[in-house]
Amino acid sequence: MRQDIRRVQAIVKSATAAFLFAATLATSPAAAETREFPSKKAPLVVETLATGLKQPWSVEVLPDGGYLVSEKQGTLRLVKNGRISAPISGVPAVATTGQGGLLDIALAPDFATSRTLYLTYSARGDGGAGTAVAKAKLSADDTALEDTTRIFLMSRLTPRGQHFGLRIAVAKDGSLFFGIGDRGEDERAQDPRDHAGAILHINPDGSPHADNPFLGTSDGLAEIWSKGHRNPQGLAIDPKNGTLLSAEHGARGGDEINNPQPGRNYGWPLVSYGRHYSGAEFDLGSSAKGFEDPLYYWDPSIAPGAIAVYRGAMFPEWDGNLLVAALKYQLLARLERDESGAIVSEERLFDGEFGRIRDVVVAPDGALLLLTDDASGTLLRVSRASATE
Repeated sequence: MRQDIRRVQAIVKSATAAFLFAATLATSPAAAETREFPSKKAPLVVETLATGLKQPWSVEVLPDGGYLVSEKQGTLRLVKNGRISAPISGVPAVATTGQGGLLDIALAPDFATSRTLYLTYSARGDGGAGTAVAKAKLSADDTALEDTTRIFLMSRLTPRGQHFGLRIAVAKDGSLFFGIGDRGEDERAQDPRDHAGAILHINPDGSPHADNPFLGTSDGLAEIWSKGHRNPQGLAIDPKNGTLLSAEHGARGGDEINNPQPGRNYGWPLVSYGRHYSGAEFDLGSSAKGFEDPLYYWDPSIAPGAIAVYRGAMFPEWDGNLLVAALKYQLLARLERDESGAIVSEERLFDGEFGRIRDVVVAPDGALLLLTDDASGTLLRVSRASATE
């Protein structure tokens, strides 16, 4: 009997030690790994800030220099000094189905005083799952979300697991733009009485914004800004002039950069560059009257994960450039624009070096933050390399 007890005690002791070792490993600082890369305008250095994130989807920089990161499975974590925190409590219930999960994070313009932030995620309800937006406050010690409230749920849910969209762009007035894909039912993108396949615009309390084209009419849902979008997983506002820009997944070719305008239709699934997965051409080809042409497109597809507009001090030669994270081609696309805003050239950075790049963010100091979309994802910082003789 005593031998059995000692054997059990040894097993428990060994298991406890293994658990403590794993916990220490999970929260220990990432190795200080840096790599240099050339580029057309400036030499770059990429530093690993954290590793071991589980399919990270979005990153935001907090005023104290910490990084708030969402993980698709439904966890929100703080990365600080190379350490990854335990899950932050108070996150809304997430439907982790297909491409759905806990996705984008956006800070309110007054976050430094209000601690208010927004999350996009897939939520369950009657009929399946759909895109949702929640509002919450991050506790003073960064360990919990408080007063978490869902402020939006799309109009029709479905069991399908694709094309949730879900990037947020916060306007200067505090209102929210966000995209929802067609949810794998492409005809929905042409229905103005359906939130799917659209860019939407709401106030911080979830009510429709006063500038929305269908507000006060019976022509479409009041939250809709624009329609005809397949799966807009990138959305950004140019801080210099307020221009709204989206990066959208096509099918076989036809990934797009658009400038969504109120009441305009961007064509999906009737008009697109590229082809359907079946190989069939689109009903109206690549361009047709009544539908907006993209500012730029890729064929073959690069699978854009996010878009940012560069307005930072670290790379003045990039001023006004668009930065697009790519999943399929595992790169960062830098797009130069002329004075009219037209895209005139593309440079591809880090091609295949780090894996699928899900998010790109311009940090307050002008550096870039990148997230890799892996089961053991990485948070990277891109800065200017020191000049050499």
